[in-house]
Amino acid sequence: MDTSIGQLGVVTSAGAVSRVLLPGDAGQSRIDDTVTAALATQQIAEYFAGERRAFDVPLNLDGVTEFRAEVLRALMEVPYGETTTYGELARAVGRPKAVRAVGSACATNPLPILIPCHRVLRSDGALGGYRGGTEAKRFLLALESIDV
Repeated sequence: MDTSIGQLGVVTSAGAVSRVLLPGDAGQSRIDDTVTAALATQQIAEYFAGERRAFDVPLNLDGVTEFRAEVLRALMEVPYGETTTYGELARAVGRPKAVRAVGSACATNPLPILIPCHRVLRSDGALGGYRGGTEAKRFLLALESIDV
């Protein structure tokens, strides 16, 4: 699908979205559930149109380590229009010294947009990295009225 940050792809498996492909990601969209893919595509389009603040499409985190899944679940609790830091996220999962591991979990998030890793900033308030590129991260934050 075409979006304001480029072309995105959706991969489904076991009746859930298992991956969102950002511009530049290798691979092709694979769909084994057209209903779920259509729902995910619709919800992502609504998000980019400013009409959706939360997603309720089923997600599949199979293949993600337990620690990374825990980080991603905590990340889903960060509300639309708000940010957190890598350190705050590490504390939220009970591993306050695991800031770099949290950063790695965000960097390898298989479901960007749906799991909002773009809402994570560095402790100094700086943007930090994003698999889709810093301009995409800045755009997504601005879409949610977050000025960084």
